[in-house]
Formats: sequence, C-alpha cells, structure tokens
Amino acid sequence: MAVAVKHRAYRFRCYPTPAQAANLARTFGCIRLVYNKALDARTKAWYRRKERVGYVETSALLTKWKQRKDLDFLNDVSSVPLQQALRHLQKGFAHFFERRTAYPCFKRKRVLAGSAEYTKSAFAFRSGELKLAKHDAPLRIKWSRQLPPGAVPSTVTVSRDAAGRWFVSLLVAEDIPELPEQTEAIGVDAGITSLFTLSTGERVTNPRHERRDREKIKQRQKDLARKQRGSKNYRKAQVRLARAHARISDRRHDFLHKLTTRLVRENQVIAVEDLGVRGMLSNHALARAIADASWATFRRMLEYKTEWYGRTLVAVDRFLPSSKTCSACGTMKHAMPLGERTFTCAACGHSECRDVNAAKNILAAGLAVAACGDGVRPKRS
Repeated sequence: MAVAVKHRAYRFRCYPTPAQAANLARTFGCIRLVYNKALDARTKAWYRRKERVGYVETSALLTKWKQRKDLDFLNDVSSVPLQQALRHLQKGFAHFFERRTAYPCFKRKRVLAGSAEYTKSAFAFRSGELKLAKHDAPLRIKWSRQLPPGAVPSTVTVSRDAAGRWFVSLLVAEDIPELPEQTEAIGVDAGITSLFTLSTGERVTNPRHERRDREKIKQRQKDLARKQRGSKNYRKAQVRLARAHARISDRRHDFLHKLTTRLVRENQVIAVEDLGVRGMLSNHALARAIADASWATFRRMLEYKTEWYGRTLVAVDRFLPSSKTCSACGTMKHAMPLGERTFTCAACGHSECRDVNAAKNILAAGLAVAACGDGVRPKRS
C-alpha cells in the first residue's frame, strides 16, 4: 500500500484566557491594519508612479511603520502574523495576475471574527501544549482527537468566528496511506430536490439545513433590527444571529464530510460536473436553495480527499449535455425542459429518471477523461 507525506490541518476548539483573548483580538486588528496599508501602498505605487511593489518592499514598509509614534502599538503583538498578512497579500496579487481571482480588496473591521497565522518561530509545541508568542501561558485546547504520533505543527492558525467561538488549526505533515484500490466508479449529478443523484440510481436527499432554521433566522434578524446600532444589546443580538448561522453551517459541513468520505472509500473514480456556482447564484429564484446545497464545498472536499487516499476525481465540462443525451445509445435531444423529469429516447425507446440518466452520462465522460485524458467539451463553432 502506497504511503505519501501530505499536509493535513487539525482544527480544535480553544478557550483563551481574558488576557490571551485581548492579545489575539489586538493581533487581529493589527493584521487588518497592516494588510490594508500594504494594499493601499501597492495600489498607489502602481497608479501614481507605475511602480511594482512586492512582498520585500512592503516588509520594509512594515519596519518603518513600527517606528512611527502613531503606530508603535504594532510592536505589542507578534511580528510573525503581520509578516504572514503581507505574504497573503502577495499571494492574492499572484492569483490576480494569473486571472484566477479579482483584485485584492481591503479587509473590513469586524467586532469578533478574525484570524492570525503563526509559523514555527512564533509558537512552541511541547508535550501537547501550545504556547504562542507574546503569551505567558499555553493555550487551553479541547483535544477532540489525537494528532499523528510525533507530529509537529509547521503553522498554527488561531481564529474566532462571528459567533465568538475560538478555534486553533494545526498544519502537520502526515503519512496518509492510500486506500485499497477499488474497481467501482461513480458519476454524481447535482440537484436541489435530490441533493445528489448517483449513477447507481441512489438519490441523496437534500437535508435543506437553512430551510429548517429559517424561522429562527428571521426572528433573530428582527431582534437585531430593533436594537440601536453600536449598543451592547446590538452586539448581543449580532452574536445570537451568528450562532444560528453557525449551527446551520456546522450541520451542513458534517453532512458533506460524511457523504464525501463514503464516496471516496467506495469508489476509485468519481466524476462530477464542473458547475459555475457563482454564475448560478445570480438566479434570484434559486439562489437561496443553491447556496444551501453548497455544491462548491462538496467538490472542494472531494478534491483533497481523493488526493489523500489515491482516488481519481474528474470534473467534466459544465457544457456537457448530460441531461439531453441518452445514456443507452448516445442520441441527443434538442431540448429538455426542467419540468420534464423523465428522459425518454425517441431513437431507442430508453426511458429513465432524468437525473440518473445525467449521472450515467457524467460517469461515461469522466471515465473517458480518466482513461485517455481527452476533453469532454462538446464541439462548438
């Protein structure tokens, strides 16, 4: 069985002391300030002087900022998270120049949420205790699962969500053994009524997590609207609303983790659609249901789990006419309205559920790509 060294992040709840929480909150604010000032400096340098400013130049600017009297509070926090913020900005510009993302934008001020990344020089991890720079005591962590034997984190990220919960993420290098090779392959068709339809005919019921708690969300939004902005009661109402959203997000992620793990364990090849979720969200009639389905998160989980365990994930072209093509003979219909839930082929008489037929076509296209690397984009003039 092949074993490969891969990086995996272990995320735990943590409970900092009041002094640690104050230091971390101050660190979050300094990170936001440094990131925004560096972004502003890079933008002005280009538009005013046509000068490219990179990480090295912004790192030198950070040294000068720390020497200013009005910014001397930057010395009260660890310098490593500030340097990491500049590296993240550099990565954002690299993705922008590769046309993968939009131009980096400024970080807005948040009351609770934030994160800080520490490298090896800014933390000590010994005997299961984690101590961060500028902290006088180890961070209290709820170890919900064990780290790999002998694992030493390369980076540590401390974060707090909008609901006020603290988390610590430890990135470790781990020998992850690949799963035994399987002969099964499966195609997955995404939907809303059935969250996913598999080429085996199995339908994964859409749990609709957001719809189940919609009334609670509405009530807490009303409570927030009645509070005076900026008051303590307004902050409390914000936290209550964030906790309701966090409950939905946690249930959704738990469901998708269990589903993706099962698919990866049972199948050697998994074929999915390369959906343009961002464009689909512009449909205001279906945007809420599409966001609740979280297809992008499903694919992201499949990507790293198949890489970990030696499986193959194939994303077929989004313009593949999977719903209009007969999975038995390959004849393609001219049109297939959404209201027509049963596919019937006029050439061979094959009749099947629309989603199952699409999943079989996705599987066939995915196997073609896995076998010979050929594209699955239909020919267009």
